Amino acid sequence: MIELVGNTVLLRELRTTDATALVEAATDGELWQSPVTVIPSAATVEAYIDRALQGQRAGTVLPFVTVARASGRVIGSTRFWKIDHEHRRLEIGSTWLARSWQRTAANTEAKFLMLQHAFEAWHCVRVQFTTDVRNMASRAAILRLGAVEEGVIRNERIMPDGRKRNSVRFSIIDDEWPAVRQRLLERLEHRTQQ
Repeated sequence: MIELVGNTVLLRELRTTDATALVEAATDGELWQSPVTVIPSAATVEAYIDRALQGQRAGTVLPFVTVARASGRVIGSTRFWKIDHEHRRLEIGSTWLARSWQRTAANTEAKFLMLQHAFEAWHCVRVQFTTDVRNMASRAAILRLGAVEEGVIRNERIMPDGRKRNSVRFSIIDDEWPAVRQRLLERLEHRTQQ
């Protein structure tokens, strides 16, 4: 069992019993209505969890719930996916946070913990991020992490409403990690001093 612990959040592996907590977190902002990402609602949460756990059993996904340490409440979810052990690469994605936790230290710290695990425990040479070309907030957040934009992947996936989504791909490679790590630590330190 992998658990990634920070000052503000902890990431623990997703369980089938997290359905209610995930829906409660997503209710903060009715996030399932987003046209640019897939976030579970009461009607879709079971399938959302089942799909993530199928990927985990296959060894290509490691899904987490994001927990606020101070309260112990689930405030979102994220995952490692497209895990490729042979080539030591993966993607961080399916990330969302309850509306009241967006634009706080929670996302930066969660990404720091995941990147640290990917590069320092699993010795990845590449970590990538993919977001909807229309999701300007997500694109800006990924760039703030220190990732490099690589380009647009056309018709990268079909969204639940049937829309063919163009996505933007970003990455951080192992040679860049020390500088990215330092910058993220400085950002987190600055946030805790405010």
